[in-house]
Amino acid sequence: MPLGGVIIIGEETIVYCSAAAFKAIPIRPSIIRAYGRVDADGSRYLLSDNAGLLHLLVITHERERVTGLKIEHLGETSVASTISYLDNAVVYVGSSYGDSQLIKLNLQPDAKGSYVEVLERYVNLGPIVDFCVVDLERQGQGQVVTCSGAYKDGSLRIVRNGIGINEQASVELQGIKGLWSLRSSTNDQYDTFLVVSFISETRILAMNMDDELEETEIEGFYAQAQTLFCYNAMHDQLVQVTANSVRLVSSTSRELLDQWNAPSGFSVNVATANASQVLLATGGGHLVYIEIGNDKLVETKHIQLDYEISCLDINPIGKNSHYSSLAAVGMWTDISVRIFSLPSLELLTKENLGGEIIPRSVLLCTFEGVSYLLCALGDGHLFNFLLNTSTGELSNRKKVSLGTQPITLRTFSSKDTTHVFAASDRPTVIYSSNKKLLYSNVNLKEVSHICPFNSAAFPDSLAIAKEGELSIGAIDDIQKLHIRTIPLGEHARRICHQEQSRTFAICSLKNCQTSTEEAEMHFVRLLDDQSFEFISTYPLDTYEYGCSIISCSFSDDNNVYYCVGTAYVLPEENEPSKGRILVFVVEDGKLQLIAEKETKGAVYSLNAFNGKMLAAINQKIQLYKWMLRDDGSRELQSECGHHGHILALYVQTRGDFIIVGDLMKSISLLLYKHEEGAIEELARDYNANWMTAVEILDDDIYLGAENNFNLFTVRKNSDAATDEERGRLEVVGEYHLGEFVNRFRHGSLVMRLPDSEAGHIPTVIFGTVNGVIGVVASLPHDQYVFLEKLQSNLVKVLKGVGGFSHEQWRSFNNEKKTVDCRNFLDGDLIESFLDLSRSRMDEISKAMGVSVEELCKRVEELTRLH
Repeated sequence: MPLGGVIIIGEETIVYCSAAAFKAIPIRPSIIRAYGRVDADGSRYLLSDNAGLLHLLVITHERERVTGLKIEHLGETSVASTISYLDNAVVYVGSSYGDSQLIKLNLQPDAKGSYVEVLERYVNLGPIVDFCVVDLERQGQGQVVTCSGAYKDGSLRIVRNGIGINEQASVELQGIKGLWSLRSSTNDQYDTFLVVSFISETRILAMNMDDELEETEIEGFYAQAQTLFCYNAMHDQLVQVTANSVRLVSSTSRELLDQWNAPSGFSVNVATANASQVLLATGGGHLVYIEIGNDKLVETKHIQLDYEISCLDINPIGKNSHYSSLAAVGMWTDISVRIFSLPSLELLTKENLGGEIIPRSVLLCTFEGVSYLLCALGDGHLFNFLLNTSTGELSNRKKVSLGTQPITLRTFSSKDTTHVFAASDRPTVIYSSNKKLLYSNVNLKEVSHICPFNSAAFPDSLAIAKEGELSIGAIDDIQKLHIRTIPLGEHARRICHQEQSRTFAICSLKNCQTSTEEAEMHFVRLLDDQSFEFISTYPLDTYEYGCSIISCSFSDDNNVYYCVGTAYVLPEENEPSKGRILVFVVEDGKLQLIAEKETKGAVYSLNAFNGKMLAAINQKIQLYKWMLRDDGSRELQSECGHHGHILALYVQTRGDFIIVGDLMKSISLLLYKHEEGAIEELARDYNANWMTAVEILDDDIYLGAENNFNLFTVRKNSDAATDEERGRLEVVGEYHLGEFVNRFRHGSLVMRLPDSEAGHIPTVIFGTVNGVIGVVASLPHDQYVFLEKLQSNLVKVLKGVGGFSHEQWRSFNNEKKTVDCRNFLDGDLIESFLDLSRSRMDEISKAMGVSVEELCKRVEELTRLH
């Protein structure tokens, strides 16, 4: 301490002790977990205890002599692991048990008597003790629901990939062919009209006084035909393009001001407009450029191209936001995209796209100050090019697959930033981060059209046309992962989802502070899988912990049950000597206990197994069958078992095979033999690994994680020559992850497209103590070889943080040995290829003998796995 002496913090007292003085003060019984010094002279310290209560310890002193201690309660924060006083009463509270916080200490308390004001929260998923992968929205896309945090900061976190649209209103409407929003006058803050186009008519919806959409009319618009395009033009005007004409209408009086008619024998096929220009194409490859004046439309230029035109765009991306000096044109027949200058319609660039699928939508756009041309095809592929706005030149061509159906591109704004929505059978938002284009899928099924709709009732929203309905929805923050927090105020330790009852069940513990002591209470709780509200609770006995939970059904019984394995953790016992298996059924949203079975130890793991139930109880694997008693009730009856483990902590099954992860004896493989009704050991890994999680990757390969933060895979040698070799699980892969894995689960956070290579690659998700969610993907051999070569070339170009060697960091390492990583690749490292500068990419492409485009395509395929 700067003042000299030491401060000793106990559970009930704080003592200052030096050669000259001894001062002590009593405190409320608590365990102080973190401290942070406030003043340089060490006269004030912030202390935080295991309930997240923040205290200020003041050391009063005269000159150098300490005269006393004072402690003051300030308020509550997350359970702190570190406290850093920054300045000006602002403190960073770092937490490994909940979200970290930036807080301000106020001079005056608030209404609840707290001096703490939370300025910002920093999401932390750790420690992920358990999780499950579910498809709550039934769209073929997994979400991870984690048991996160500890103590009072315990929560469930719903983690999903992509962007959510929260629907706020919807109406049934069939056959929508286009959507546009319009304002009543150029300077209005909000949109008034929503123009909905159908095959032979156009309808106009507007917000009424009750914030409802109702049908209205814009007299100058032609309503008996399909609208091809409409837009807010300058001088409080609106422009509408149909197959026969372009109409200029006053947005205030709604009367027709001027009209351009298509020449007889021709009709307009595609059209686009901005505030001062219209560009349209008629049959025969005619391209017509019209300028919008005050009350008048002026045809400025007309040219004929060699083929029919399939799509157009003149979105202004230069300095003038009302006028574009470039036009993008997509062509039939030669499958090309062309850039023309405006107003002269002089051809600047022509880019052949190759293939046989025509471009269906083109868009000039700017992300983070970089100009791009996006070009979407009729088969769900999208090209993006860098666009030089002064010469019209296109470069850096890239192609990605977003879906399988034609794509329509539209810009929209969210939080003052412009993004692009690609509407198709797999709607996607295209946005930019660190000057790199990213694609995030949207939680909607097929979308045919969208447009921004920013009204007073629905600010910053989108109007969306999908199968038979028009809806209005607000869009989430634009980012790759979305995390929703369900605070529990208690520590969830196990979780399981049951599709049939649409519920989750969790095993949780709550710390209850009584005046004399701290008690723990354990529960099995049932939650609704949409609202995440507790709908039923089953309290466990004193000292009884929930250790495992599954949802399963048994042979000859149509019901689906939740089965919970418990342990009685008594203070005087080293290992629990008894536990229970509880079988619940969900009836009318309540947990009903149907059967219970006492066990001679902790039920560390439960698995559904061929219509029976497999339990890991201390050293033993035990199989139970579901028997009908004479009185019609059911019970679990022991059938057979297998001894030979130190503690069987983790069990996975596939068919009749059983994989056991032991406390310290690595992985063993057991087989259930139906005829004999017995479980036998087939093979084991003879290394001493202290396991933390196991999973079965396929029939022969098993994945394990151990307590030195390594992953490894073992293979069953069923075709080996000798019994000894067959009895040994051979270690085939080793990798240092640097994270303590608590659970593996099969599943994926992304929608799998059947037509993409990534669609057939099996993945396993893992959750760790630090709150990391990761993916282990099993790659086909040739892809592995290719990516391994890419990784070894990347390591030469990229230097590790602090000069650490990648090989050294990823080497499997425990107390006994360090061996090079094998049969695992570092996906994060490989994906960093996409962030390299073009010259670095060229360097690697040369070393690999593969084009940069091909490398980008292969790595982008990989990014679609997560």
